[in-house]
Amino acid sequence: MLRAASLLALCLLSPLATLAPKGGLQTTSQDQSAERQRMVEQQLQPRGISDLRVLDAMRSIPRHEFVPSAQRANAYRDSPLPIGYDQTISQPYIVAFMSQALKVEPTHKVLEIGTGSAYQAAVLSRLARIVYTIEIVAPLAERARETLARLNYANVHVRSGNGYLGWPEEAPFDRIMVTAAPETVPAALVSQLKIGGLMAIPVGTVEQELRILRRTPGGTEILETLPVRFVPMTGKPKPFD
Repeated sequence: MLRAASLLALCLLSPLATLAPKGGLQTTSQDQSAERQRMVEQQLQPRGISDLRVLDAMRSIPRHEFVPSAQRANAYRDSPLPIGYDQTISQPYIVAFMSQALKVEPTHKVLEIGTGSAYQAAVLSRLARIVYTIEIVAPLAERARETLARLNYANVHVRSGNGYLGWPEEAPFDRIMVTAAPETVPAALVSQLKIGGLMAIPVGTVEQELRILRRTPGGTEILETLPVRFVPMTGKPKPFD
């Protein structure tokens, strides 16, 4: 079991990510590298984030480019931020924690449910070979596409749709990350995870826990848990009529 985080995460079902070259992102005119370095040194490393690839992604990706202009001054604070449509971008620690817990490798195909700002998708794009991400709020999905295209990402594919159904035509996935909380783990997502693959998913309503699951031939096993607070997952477990 994981130790409890000092702050609970407030996350949301986000939109779909788009494109970003696997290696990275281009420096922008508003690059805030000193703030990102402080974020890594003060918020992440003291709380157990040690994966060098995750730290490098968090250090290099311009989080301020993924939040509304009114929130840019707060982009590197240790808290979630609103991004519109009753959704948020997760606090940096939760983004890093979930990314580290999944142990994403450069050969992996990753599915993300809930793109929101597309910041988590951008982090995953630095760790994986390819990322597929689904957002149920169409305007957020479109904004995410625009942001990722502007920042020159290339290995993230975005879809606007019902995250409960996953992305069956691209399954199976090595890793699945869910950034909104269903009441129970969706069976469709488990079926799209490779045997031996890992899933990070918050589960619950009033009380929630982030579960790190491994798929086994007989189902799933819980490897770790962490108390969290995410926005509810919307959509429904079966196709829309």
